[in-house]
Amino acid sequence: MKRIEVKNAPIRIFLADDHAVVRRGIARIIEEEEDMEVVGQAGDGVSAVDGIKTLRPDVAIMDIGMPGLSGIEAAKQAVQAVPTVRILILTVYDWDDFLFRALQAGAVGYVLKGADVDDLLRAIRTVHAGEVFVHPQMTTKLVGDYLSRLRSGEGQDEYAKLSAREREVLPLLADGRSNDDISAILSISPYTVQTYRQRVMQKLNLHSRSELLKYALRRGIIRLQS
Repeated sequence: MKRIEVKNAPIRIFLADDHAVVRRGIARIIEEEEDMEVVGQAGDGVSAVDGIKTLRPDVAIMDIGMPGLSGIEAAKQAVQAVPTVRILILTVYDWDDFLFRALQAGAVGYVLKGADVDDLLRAIRTVHAGEVFVHPQMTTKLVGDYLSRLRSGEGQDEYAKLSAREREVLPLLADGRSNDDISAILSISPYTVQTYRQRVMQKLNLHSRSELLKYALRRGIIRLQS
């Protein structure tokens, strides 16, 4: 009797990135692999969630900075709707807070866009096999940051030092609102807003609005917009 060889079905992959050039490049890489195929694409977070619900891919490769919904929020909604999908974050952000938030949202992989093609393909196969993949550069950075904090004596989250009102002011400051705007929103005087502004910057050890914006993004206090 002639033996029949049974091949495993290819890994069905969904791509979500707001840059069409990036999606096409990743799709081209994937389609060259015999054990992978691209079944759908999306350019924003909402469409990504809808596409995953409809197509039910094995793996979804998702950027973080997408319009509509960030990749992290889209990952959370996608996993809730399709628990079998394996979310792999592919991003330029090498911030540990983003990594932790992505994992909390249900992602099982985190790869930087500067990674080698082989790293991306290995990540896809790893998460599809039921394991977790974190890019080596991120794991090295996490260990380095942790050791640095230990040496410097940092052990307390600065955010915990903020009062309830200061936590209300923080996202408005990060969003670039003026003292007058915040005054109107919170029904306090501009002078009081300025006092809170100084306290927030001091307690968080920040020295510019760009540092404040980066902190707020990393903490998830405000969302990324494309």
